[in-house]
Amino acid sequence: MKKYIASFATTLLLTATAVFGQDILPSQVPSVIANSFSKEFPKASDIEWEIDGQNYRVEFEIGWSTDHEVWYDAAGNKLRHEEEISKGDLPKAVTAKISTDFPGLRIDGIEKITQGSQVSYAVDLENFSEEWKVILSDTGEVLHKTRD
Repeated sequence: MKKYIASFATTLLLTATAVFGQDILPSQVPSVIANSFSKEFPKASDIEWEIDGQNYRVEFEIGWSTDHEVWYDAAGNKLRHEEEISKGDLPKAVTAKISTDFPGLRIDGIEKITQGSQVSYAVDLENFSEEWKVILSDTGEVLHKTRD
């Protein structure tokens, strides 16, 4: 549980950091970071870089508009990876928890968030009268939920 809380705190910090980042040109990205990125994501397109302090964030697509965001530290180590996924890619424990805790809501969007070895899922749920943003662990534990 402590790992998930620490992971969620890091998620909030990186999200807040991303909001205040500054766009940079690909030529301004240190080669160690650019090399790490291009090695792991050789098919990336629509690439946009930002810097905030010592961290770099890259937004890109793979294939037909599968959106990704990856954060790197100044040494080129990947800190976080967010990627859009489909409902069929959710673990069964996550879909079961959504069904029991949020009946009557449908999934509107999903992001898989990987930080180190920790994986969580940010799920947008909605129906005609309400909307929720829920973050769940890969075992289906609700880590955070916000009603929009």
